[in-house]
Amino acid sequence: MAGKLAGKIAIVTGASRGIGRAISVALAREDATVVLAARSVAKLKEAAELVKQADSKAEIVVTDLLQEDSIKNLVKTVSDKFGQLDILINNAGITHSSKFEQTKTEDWNRCLQVNATAPFILCREALPLLKKSSTSYIINISSVVGVKGYPLQCAYTASKHAVRGMTMSLAEELNGTNIRVHLICPGGVDTDLIPQVRPDLKSEDLMRPEEIADLVLYLVTHKGIGFIDELHIRRTTSKPWF
Repeated sequence: MAGKLAGKIAIVTGASRGIGRAISVALAREDATVVLAARSVAKLKEAAELVKQADSKAEIVVTDLLQEDSIKNLVKTVSDKFGQLDILINNAGITHSSKFEQTKTEDWNRCLQVNATAPFILCREALPLLKKSSTSYIINISSVVGVKGYPLQCAYTASKHAVRGMTMSLAEELNGTNIRVHLICPGGVDTDLIPQVRPDLKSEDLMRPEEIADLVLYLVTHKGIGFIDELHIRRTTSKPWF
C-alpha cells in the first residue's frame, strides 16, 4: 500500500544529520522522494542510505547555504530532474555562542546568512515549483530563541527571530493559495549543536530529532479544516509556555 506522500517531492536542508536526517527518513517512510541538501557528501550519503532503507528514493544535492548560486542550483536540480516540488523544509542552521561585546561581525553575519537569508532565498526560488502542486508545504524550523532571548546567543537569537518574522509575512502573502506555510519552534533537541550553546543540558533531558520529524510529518499529511501556523515544542524538564 502506497504511503501518504507517494508521488511527492521534498527538499530538506541540513539533511545530513540531526533533525534534518530524521525528517528525511520520516518523509521517506510515507513514500516521498527526498532531496537531501547539505555540505558534507559523506554525511549526505549516510542519510541517503537511511532513506533508501525506508523504501523510498533519495537525491543528493551538495548545497552551501552561504552561497546564493548554490541555493539556486538546488532548486534548478529539482526542477530539471522532477519538474515538481511539494514540500520544502528549511531546517539547516548554525549557532554561535559568545558574550555580546565579543561577538564578531562575521559571526553575526554568518548566523543571519545561514539561518535567515538562506531560507528566504530558497523559499523565493522554490515558489514557482511549489505553486504547480495541488497542495504544497513550506515548513521553516526556527527555535525557542525565535520567540525569546537567551544570553550569549545574540547572533543566533536574532537569526531565529528573523526566520520567524519572514515566515509570518510569507504565510500572510500565501494565505488562501495552494501553499501552506508552517513554523516549528523547538526547544532543546539532542543534536551536535546543543553542546556548543547549552553544555549544561544532559542528553537524556533533550528531545530526540524524531520528535520534531513526527510534527513535520503530521503537518504535511493533515487534511482537516484546522490549520496550524506555528508549533512550539519544549522539553518536559523546561518551563511551560516558552
